[in-house]
Amino acid sequence: MSTARVGFGEALRANRLAMTGLAIVTALLAIAVLAPWVAPYDPNAIDVEAILLPPGAAHYFGTDELGRDVFSRMVYGSRVSLQVGLVSAGLSTLIGVLLGALAGYYGRWVEAVIMRFVDMMLCFPTFFLILAVIALLEPSIINIMIVIGLTSWMGVARLVRAELLSLKEREYVLAARSLGASDARIIFRHLLPNAMAPVLVAATLGVAGAILTESGLSFLGLGVQPPDASWGNILNQGKANIEIAWWLSLYPGLAILVTVLGYNLLGEGIRDALDPRLR
Repeated sequence: MSTARVGFGEALRANRLAMTGLAIVTALLAIAVLAPWVAPYDPNAIDVEAILLPPGAAHYFGTDELGRDVFSRMVYGSRVSLQVGLVSAGLSTLIGVLLGALAGYYGRWVEAVIMRFVDMMLCFPTFFLILAVIALLEPSIINIMIVIGLTSWMGVARLVRAELLSLKEREYVLAARSLGASDARIIFRHLLPNAMAPVLVAATLGVAGAILTESGLSFLGLGVQPPDASWGNILNQGKANIEIAWWLSLYPGLAILVTVLGYNLLGEGIRDALDPRLR
């Protein structure tokens, strides 16, 4: 039995905050997958007789200015958050791992070019860069996922580069090189599997960041477009009615808060569990 695996699992289970985060993430995934069965109404169904009803037995989270059930719209909005978070974080992680691996393994001019590009990307405020790109493109969930992924890979690249700089001089790498293994085999078979621990943490935290970014874009009207539901555009709709319909701002705000908190707690817990000094 692998001692490292047992140690990681025990450390993660012993971390109550990490398990709380895992429970939140699992619940969000279940709600998103089971949305057609969880939501009591069609999220886009307009009911002029139920405009701005407060929370009650018929509508758990009330209704909006078109009479649509807010709870149903939030349930379907969880799909948007999950999709944007996972796809954007996956894309940024893939780009960061590839560029970081090339920089860390080859060094010299390859590292200089890649890391200067990283430094240049870090000079731009990420959210304003995303705003500028989205403003030039058609606001859609696909464009949002791609733009967030293409503007949030720099941290992963720096992590992978640092890991490979220390790993590429290990004995097993030198042995593989002496046996004639290709650079691609050394990178993908020997180096990256041993450098994925910090990447896993960064990817988990990246999901939370992507969800928060999408919510901000939708709140500004540059994200998911009506009538499709997302937590950000529900907040945007609640802004005009905040004095008479507090539920339009409260519930999506709490959903964003709890979801981002869940991913952050899980990411912190994974980081602590992977650190042998904290076991």
